[in-house]
Amino acid sequence: MDCAFDRDTAIRQVDERRFVAEIADGWQAGRGPHGGYLAAVLLRALIATVAEPARAPRSLTIHYASSPQLGEVQISVEIVRQGRSLSTLSARMEQDGETVALALSAFSLPWTAPEARELEMPDVAPPDPERVSPPPMHELGPPFARNLVLQPRVGVAPFKGATGMRIGGWTGLVDPRPVDPPALALYSDAWFPPSFIALSEPARAPTVDLTIHFRDPSRAAGDPQELCLAIFTTRLLHEGFFEEDGVIWAADGTVLAQSRQLGIMLPL
Repeated sequence: MDCAFDRDTAIRQVDERRFVAEIADGWQAGRGPHGGYLAAVLLRALIATVAEPARAPRSLTIHYASSPQLGEVQISVEIVRQGRSLSTLSARMEQDGETVALALSAFSLPWTAPEARELEMPDVAPPDPERVSPPPMHELGPPFARNLVLQPRVGVAPFKGATGMRIGGWTGLVDPRPVDPPALALYSDAWFPPSFIALSEPARAPTVDLTIHFRDPSRAAGDPQELCLAIFTTRLLHEGFFEEDGVIWAADGTVLAQSRQLGIMLPL
């Protein structure tokens, strides 16, 4: 593995249903590891348990119970049900005997059904040819952002008390690699919360739960230089909680993933 993301999300299988992973430095977001990074680690354990490439991840929901420290975590996976086409699994990540995260997932073979689409990619400027983030994204963002290419195309700067809670742009890893489900899990939480746009003072926003629907999981064979367009929207911040809905498109307009998360807004 010559990509930092692949090295830092690697798992080691202990037995049929148990794995260990190492929470690596450089993926912090606020007071703990980035939620999308943890999602990618969990997803790798689930994929290894299914061990059937054609039975691809379709849905992943994670509840974040606490923030792990740097170092080893243990992941236990249970196959709840294995059908002819659809498998349901659960996973638990623990550290020092404490639960860090709980996950439910669905894996499935492709199904034959009519096609319909009302989710078009926004008309935005193409990715910058240099394939780098503008300086403020790395200089002002949390440590995990230094592993990412984030080229803004939608939204305004956070903490200006503005309207329009929508943010996003072209998204990828600094180390080029094909877009696959673990990368999409990371990208689904890559941008700052859209609700930050409405705030006048800096805040932090830990994730309570994150759901990702993988809409084209076969994309792993794509161009490693490809950037995705990821757009996230919030409509309500109430009693300290906000929702965030995301869509991730390939450059050709294919919908790769949809996400939804619930977060808590906390003062610094």
